[in-house]
Amino acid sequence: MESTALYARLRREHFVLAGPCVLESFDLALATAEAVAEAAGRAGLVAVFKSSWDKANRTSGKSFRGPGLERGLEWLAAIKARTGLPVVTDIHLPDEAAPVAEVADVLQIPAFLCRQTDLLEAAARTGRIVNVKKGQFLAPWDMRGVRDKLLNAGNENLLFTERGSSFGYNNLVVDFRSFGIMRELGFPVVFDATHSVQLPGGQGSCSGGDRRHVPALARAAAAAGVDGVFMECHPDPDHALCDGPNSWPVQHLAGLLQELAHIWSVPHAY
Repeated sequence: MESTALYARLRREHFVLAGPCVLESFDLALATAEAVAEAAGRAGLVAVFKSSWDKANRTSGKSFRGPGLERGLEWLAAIKARTGLPVVTDIHLPDEAAPVAEVADVLQIPAFLCRQTDLLEAAARTGRIVNVKKGQFLAPWDMRGVRDKLLNAGNENLLFTERGSSFGYNNLVVDFRSFGIMRELGFPVVFDATHSVQLPGGQGSCSGGDRRHVPALARAAAAAGVDGVFMECHPDPDHALCDGPNSWPVQHLAGLLQELAHIWSVPHAY
């Protein structure tokens, strides 16, 4: 699907960006993508498969980062071809934007990098949809500057994602007012239901998390008016190689998405 057609769907329909945090293996990623497609289809939501070919911001330098650019893009292209799902994946450096855009329908800017002007402009110039995660250190109204950088680089296919704000050490909290504030920027707003329950660096050499709270936060965000949800999911979160503590079990994804779809079906004034 062309980015313009996909973006038009994301603007008029509710959607989910979901998949394992990082590409651990092709078979695991493909199985998860197939589960995401089925779960979203049952709920009547647009699905975009999410996984990272590299996680450049791991707590420890010894942590698993992914298969790398070349192999990761090969896997994502194959998953996209076999499932029919569009793909979203992270970029961390400006020179990654062009090669990743050859495969990915959505380029994602990690929260820690959301103010990196060169990275934002490189992503925007690809013409792909750009999803920027609001930094844990930013107020929602600070995303206006991020939006303007992308618009000035010639891209109007934008998504903005809330993923919680730093609240003391190793903790995040979600201010639900931020959804309405960021929607005033004129573009769809996404809620990252799994990173919002992360405990950054909370296990010393890696991040912790508490996935028990994912459903409640996701339901509340749907009621508060977000356009889509972002959820890292995995067939065996307790043994995932990245972000396992806050990842949602993919076998329980269908039920949660149906709950969100039901909430979204209720008429709202926003």
